[in-house]
Amino acid sequence: MTSPSPGPATRLPDRFVRWFAGRGWTPRAHQLDLLALAQQDRDALLIAPTGAGKTLAGFLPSLVELAEKPDDVDGLHTLYVSPLKALAVDVARNLMTPVAEMGLSIRVEGRTGDTPPSRRKRQKERPPDLLLTTPEQLALLIGDPGAGRLFETVRRVVIDELHALAPTKRGDQLALALARVRALAPKLSTVGLSATVKSPDELRRYLVDPRRGHALADLVEIRGGAAPEIAIHETDERLPWSGHGGRHAMAEIYEAIRAHNTTLIFANTRAQAELTFQELWRINEETLPIALHHGSLDVGQRRRVEAAMAEGRLKAIVATSTLDLGIDWGDVDLVVHMGSPKGASRLLQRTGRANHRLDEPSRAIIVPANRFEVIECEAAREAALEGEQDAESTKPGGLDVLAQHVLGCACGAPFDEDELYAEVTSAAPYAELDRETFSDIVQFVATGGYALKSYERFAKIRKTRDGLWRVSNPATAQRWRMNVGTIIEATTLKVKLGKVRRAAGGAVGQQGFGGKMLGEIEEYFVETMTPGDTFMFAGEILRFDALIDTDVIVSRAKSEAPKVPTYVGGRMPLTTDVAARVRAMLDDPGSWGRLPTQTREWLGYQQLRSVIPEHDKLLIETFPRAGKHFLIAYPFEGRLAHQTLGMLLTRRLERAHARPLGFVASDYSLAIWALGDISQMIGDGEISLDRLFDEDMLGDDLEAWMAESALMKRTFRNCAIIAGLIERNVIGANRKTGRQVTMSTDLIYDVLRRHEPGHVLLRAARSDAARGLIDLWRVADFLKRAKGAIDWRPLDRVSPLAVPILLEVGREPVYGAAQDALLKEAAETLVAEAMGEEMAKRESGPPAFLRSL
Repeated sequence: MTSPSPGPATRLPDRFVRWFAGRGWTPRAHQLDLLALAQQDRDALLIAPTGAGKTLAGFLPSLVELAEKPDDVDGLHTLYVSPLKALAVDVARNLMTPVAEMGLSIRVEGRTGDTPPSRRKRQKERPPDLLLTTPEQLALLIGDPGAGRLFETVRRVVIDELHALAPTKRGDQLALALARVRALAPKLSTVGLSATVKSPDELRRYLVDPRRGHALADLVEIRGGAAPEIAIHETDERLPWSGHGGRHAMAEIYEAIRAHNTTLIFANTRAQAELTFQELWRINEETLPIALHHGSLDVGQRRRVEAAMAEGRLKAIVATSTLDLGIDWGDVDLVVHMGSPKGASRLLQRTGRANHRLDEPSRAIIVPANRFEVIECEAAREAALEGEQDAESTKPGGLDVLAQHVLGCACGAPFDEDELYAEVTSAAPYAELDRETFSDIVQFVATGGYALKSYERFAKIRKTRDGLWRVSNPATAQRWRMNVGTIIEATTLKVKLGKVRRAAGGAVGQQGFGGKMLGEIEEYFVETMTPGDTFMFAGEILRFDALIDTDVIVSRAKSEAPKVPTYVGGRMPLTTDVAARVRAMLDDPGSWGRLPTQTREWLGYQQLRSVIPEHDKLLIETFPRAGKHFLIAYPFEGRLAHQTLGMLLTRRLERAHARPLGFVASDYSLAIWALGDISQMIGDGEISLDRLFDEDMLGDDLEAWMAESALMKRTFRNCAIIAGLIERNVIGANRKTGRQVTMSTDLIYDVLRRHEPGHVLLRAARSDAARGLIDLWRVADFLKRAKGAIDWRPLDRVSPLAVPILLEVGREPVYGAAQDALLKEAAETLVAEAMGEEMAKRESGPPAFLRSL
């Protein structure tokens, strides 16, 4: 326990003491500490390892208070906010156990996007004692005219997995909602729960209202617990040079599933989860119960999977980040991570899902998908075992989120602008928001801004004679409720099993109704297909038969592999801490002994043909190949930063007359190919690498590129949707398609750039692009580090280290064995060039550790 002490030891009521004793437990110190702080109306942050009873600690003060309340006292007492719908459902299930066993007269209900409208309506009219919800649902509740009556009785807000929410736009939305609830519930105190925290003070500030006299929440921190056991998978197969599927390891993963009670298999993308599930089913000769769980699946299927897992009926579940956080399934005794976790905090979080108990080690196996990823996985493993945290830091709140909140407040009740500004700036993400910017936001909500104020549809609030801002009309409030949220996903269509009949003239219609819904899929993915094409979804190979309105009509296919490759989707960014460890590991040959033989051999050949990148230098290799000239840079700053560098460097090389043709980026390196002889141009002084990588590329080059690229329009589109400028869901009409939204936002973007370049949404889009889509701060940090530290190696052929990135050049995504065969063929050709015939023969034979047997 740290800062400040809660005071004398707190005594639990007798029925709670008996309940703990009946389970063979005694209350833990941190649980009593939170109870004592709650009795003083103090805000608190609890940091505790997996299995320490964080959730019970967070709810214990509420359960004690509700157990002792008079029968005639009614109303909502505690709000529990979770980043995941599945987590709220799991907590509700676990919370009912002590409530039922102690015979407490306490109503616990959940409210998520999956909750039926009838139940949501009843919850507002007759609220439960404890409401378990999400940031989006809380935003909807504060925008309801009955918000004052609903929240006036609230005494406590419990925020689970706070570290995952705070740095995001959902965290901005929650902070603003929390500020509003505080205004309606003066006795409110907040509790944040987290297992992995890099900067506790940031989260302590997030939990308080500084106007109440406290700059930081009290900190309760529990250290200790059994150290996790994390291993890197070593395969008897030849480790791939490129790719992200992990297909080479499926037989060993299946054996691990057989040997354990329940295995939780994490993948970084939905596509990778689908591929993993499909491959496991292909070799599942014992028909072990294995399930799939990701956010695009139908809610009914997700709930069935969660219930089966909770009841111990599954041997394995393949999941994405939908099951990252806090799910308490005690039967899980192994976590398998497909590919790199990209960061130590994420690895610890996911590993903690196994043996969800404080005194037992959680066990995890990381399965590197390719040869370079072995190094990254080892770096993440070492960082996790050392307890290193690399979670994202908080940032200034989004202006688009604030615009949505301002309109929401007006939907709930008229507001005074000065009072709302004071309330908004009490929320940590908006503490530095200046008054002028806030006024710009209010004017945007009121008129759309200077360039749009002549259009009536953008006028959503109006100022009345009493000086208060009110929502313009009931229809505006209804449209706001239909579009609340900060998660902008690709437009999705419903995937349904059904039959198709064709009328005269080729018109298509669905035969009958009630086709089973399998989930949702991205609109742009469906647009690439024609009837008869097969693709993989929900763990099955499906045939695309027709697109009817927003329904994708499919039937089950008999083929073993889909014709259309599964979309890989966005990948998680490589954290700076893990990237630094990868650089340090490469620069220290003494550490290579921890790597598999195949990877050590590869790095050894890199030493012979070129050099290993030093941790404090930027290695640049140039060489000719297949009539083109290549420049390979090894910044180790992650895919997003490298893509930005590629865009900017090709502009500079174009001006130097090197005639660049294109570039490709990975998490570790960047490859640019050109018609001009880059090696010769550098040698002759026509290209200066120091000038090419100078920090000034983030000036005019960046501005010009951002102005010309589609990136800013795409970013603006997302901000416009969140801010309510463009509505995806329209009253009495079908949801707007991605094409319709893009056409509308592109037009508005062009108008604002010409006539109001300082518009708040353009400012919001620039900020989002700089922090997220182009990783600008990492690019700037890299360029500063590279200044005067470039190690140029002109080569006569491709280097071993360049083989993985060159396999990405012009690669066509093909599924399964065909993909493996194509990659193997391309790899063998490149390996022969890079390392000579001897190594090429070794690559085509068995791994070295098998040859030695």
